[in-house]
Amino acid sequence: MELVAAAKLRRAQLRIEAMRPYADRMLELMAQTARASSSLRGLSLLERREERTVGILTITADRGLAGAFNAQILRRGFALARELEAEGKTVSWLVTGKKGRSTLNFRRKPVAGEWVDFTDRPAYADAQAIAHRLTELYEAQDLDRVIVVYNAYVSPLVQRVTVRDLLPIPDEVLAQGEQEEQSTLRGDTIFEPEPEEILARLLPTYLETELYRALLESAASEHGARMTAMRNASKNAGELIDRLTLAMNRARQAEITQEILEVVAGADALTA
Repeated sequence: MELVAAAKLRRAQLRIEAMRPYADRMLELMAQTARASSSLRGLSLLERREERTVGILTITADRGLAGAFNAQILRRGFALARELEAEGKTVSWLVTGKKGRSTLNFRRKPVAGEWVDFTDRPAYADAQAIAHRLTELYEAQDLDRVIVVYNAYVSPLVQRVTVRDLLPIPDEVLAQGEQEEQSTLRGDTIFEPEPEEILARLLPTYLETELYRALLESAASEHGARMTAMRNASKNAGELIDRLTLAMNRARQAEITQEILEVVAGADALTA
């Protein structure tokens, strides 16, 4: 399992590296289009309203044997839910992965959406399915805010729990994209059709892209955590075997010594 996880981890790293330039370019286009738009009103994914119901999307794995990978996501999600409920807000759960789904069902938490059977190798279509469901809930005002909790990949030994706002799309996203856009784009741009219409199409794509990035980060983190966990398990198993072998040899030697003493004692009794 350690070798398999290492091979999958390498492929997951390559997918993340290939995806990052696309995500950065998406931010640049959104910033440029938003700057050229005369008004951002009417864009539902940018609409802000009073927060009554908050959705928490936890990205977990379909399988275990990955150390604290799943536990730390759920622990952070439950802590966040307690903070929101203390503020008088209702929490609605969304989850990817069988481990997270089983934990939420066991605790009888309301689940507004669940997606399984792809966490170790997510596809863009999986991110689209999640994004469509989140958009549907947000536009129907069933959710007033959506937060994603996932493991960001740092290294095979380190996975950082990350909490990000997905909906409404934060203003900081456009500001960040504008800074990057100013350093890379030059000249005037002619928009056809109008910038508002283009931005209305870009926002759902941005949401899908961010979810896809989170799924890829989580997949790489899962493989890294599993590789590390299996390496530690193999090491611990080897140490346990050594201890048990030593204990067995001591017990066998003690039994042999006892038999020799019994033979010697029997011989002494006969000669006496």
